[in-house]
Amino acid sequence: MRFERKTMSLSKNSVAVITGAASGIGRALAAHLAREKIAAIAVSDVNEKELNETAEMVKSLGVSVSTHIVDVSVLEKVQRFAEEVEAEHKRVTHLINNAGVALCGNFTEISLVDFEWLMNINFWGVVYGTKAFLPVLQEQEEAHIVNISSVFGLIAPPGQSAYCASKFAVRGFTESLRHELEDTNVYVSCVHPGGIKTNIANSSRVGESASEDVKKKSVKFFDKASPTTAEKAAETIVKGIKRKNPRILIGPDARQINLIQRFFPTKYFSVMDKLSGGKISAFMKTKNL
Repeated sequence: MRFERKTMSLSKNSVAVITGAASGIGRALAAHLAREKIAAIAVSDVNEKELNETAEMVKSLGVSVSTHIVDVSVLEKVQRFAEEVEAEHKRVTHLINNAGVALCGNFTEISLVDFEWLMNINFWGVVYGTKAFLPVLQEQEEAHIVNISSVFGLIAPPGQSAYCASKFAVRGFTESLRHELEDTNVYVSCVHPGGIKTNIANSSRVGESASEDVKKKSVKFFDKASPTTAEKAAETIVKGIKRKNPRILIGPDARQINLIQRFFPTKYFSVMDKLSGGKISAFMKTKNL
């Protein structure tokens, strides 16, 4: 039977779950959703101190909030998280799988242990979160799953093999899930942020055979190549949720890259380098990320 979708989106009855909410896009999302005056927000992260700061910010905006220390790479902890949220808030209408990490170094420089560490958080964290919360989402009149991929889920530059693998996987998983749930009460969106001014590069791991200089150069490069603030990213995501957009591109760079990839599916990197005046290749020659 085809489910008749309604026009309702965020409302005073909405309860949102946000992973990776201690900083960056996750914290900004908590603030923007609180300003929408929804019923409640459940925020999670592994960083307790900064997560509590996010919660205090939400409380100051007059919205109920619960905090949960969760390692999204561990299925049992995510399942317990879902149980805690449902017990406290009685429902979940919006799930935002945002938690993510980065890894600096060429494939030859990073260990399989580090590769698995990144995949467990960036990809399996999304899968675990979706699996754990989907039953309660399906019980709602309307619900929405929002998975954060990346512009590196659209293109794959050198030096980002692990990160791209995870974000392409998130994209594929999310798009397939969207097709599976198309005629149900659950909407599904995939988010592709471009360069966002957050601490993800600064807090990234470095491959075991790569030098710390690689991280310093990558942090400097991405800081210059990040035109969008976390607050603006959160604003764009919330607008996308309201509009029920299946794909949400964040930032002028993401929109440009999306077009370049579509028109030049195998040569996008060289096209992007020409548009940058050779800055990308010059950076890569000094030392790949």
